[in-house]
Amino acid sequence: MRLPVLRRDDVSHYLRRRSSVPAWLDLTFRVLLILGLISFVLLFHWLYRDGLRDNLDNKISFIDVLYFTTVTVTTVGYGDIVPVSPEARLFETFIVTPIRLFVWLLFLGTAYSFFIRKSLYRWRMARIQNMLQDHILVAGFGISGSEAVNEMIARDIPPAKIVVIDPSPSRLEEAEKLGCNVLRGDATRDRTLSDARISRARSIMISAGRDDTSILITLTARHLSPHAPISVVVRNEDNEMLARQAGATTVINPVSFTGLLLAGSNAGAHIADYIADLASSAGRVQLNERPVTLDEIGKRLTDIRTGLGVRVYRGGKPHSFAEEAAQKLEAGDILIEILASGPSAPVRPE
Repeated sequence: MRLPVLRRDDVSHYLRRRSSVPAWLDLTFRVLLILGLISFVLLFHWLYRDGLRDNLDNKISFIDVLYFTTVTVTTVGYGDIVPVSPEARLFETFIVTPIRLFVWLLFLGTAYSFFIRKSLYRWRMARIQNMLQDHILVAGFGISGSEAVNEMIARDIPPAKIVVIDPSPSRLEEAEKLGCNVLRGDATRDRTLSDARISRARSIMISAGRDDTSILITLTARHLSPHAPISVVVRNEDNEMLARQAGATTVINPVSFTGLLLAGSNAGAHIADYIADLASSAGRVQLNERPVTLDEIGKRLTDIRTGLGVRVYRGGKPHSFAEEAAQKLEAGDILIEILASGPSAPVRPE
């Protein structure tokens, strides 16, 4: 089931900027506008009170005019005071009726802007938050973040399991088109990450575009989620250690990775192509990480039948398929294997 869109604020499709008018001044203006319209109708009714008739005592006092004005502006009247002259009836038809409709629209618009919309937002926000569980949190939907989301969707991860946080409405619109949940806000703030239910997230991906911002988000995320894996993109090699100290599980430097591809292409014309193949869901082969299964314990890494075993992690330390540690798999090992893509690919173990 697709989750509804998670937003901290409404994202308009039109060019806009933040209003310089505070909320209390906007509300005051609306109240004064309504009072001004009522005063205008009251003045006309008082000046032309001879065109009105009171069915109770046939006398029109100022209180009667005030009562008739408020009743006709807010409702269609009760019939105790009625216009009898042609001028009064024309005024009620062409002036008071449009004013009545306008006043009601002001009432409804004010109620929606200041009360109903906030209540609906809180209700919808709470509903979405309750449904978020075991999701992937993506902080930053720039080039790297958007490519990561597209790749995850290509790998059959449901978009409803992805929450994108970004301050840009246009970027969030693109993420929303993919079917992701979106949250407009600053990911360096505790409240923003808490609203995205970071404590329930399966993993966290951070690509804020600036190393200092990405590291600050990593610190905040690790504080709120002590155990979730955190992957962060940094572009300066000097910041890789800072990112790890901030709590990142995986640090990715796209500049260094590009250098590796260039160096690989120099060693062979097809090496860079194969590395890209491994990293992409559209390639002929894919890398897969999984825990060792019970029936694989005691076997060699090269003997696994689900794919081509290339590395085993034991106690957090990597061992290649040629090392002694990979000659006998143990409980708790994490395997890295190369799988074939397409219909002929073997079934991955659960």
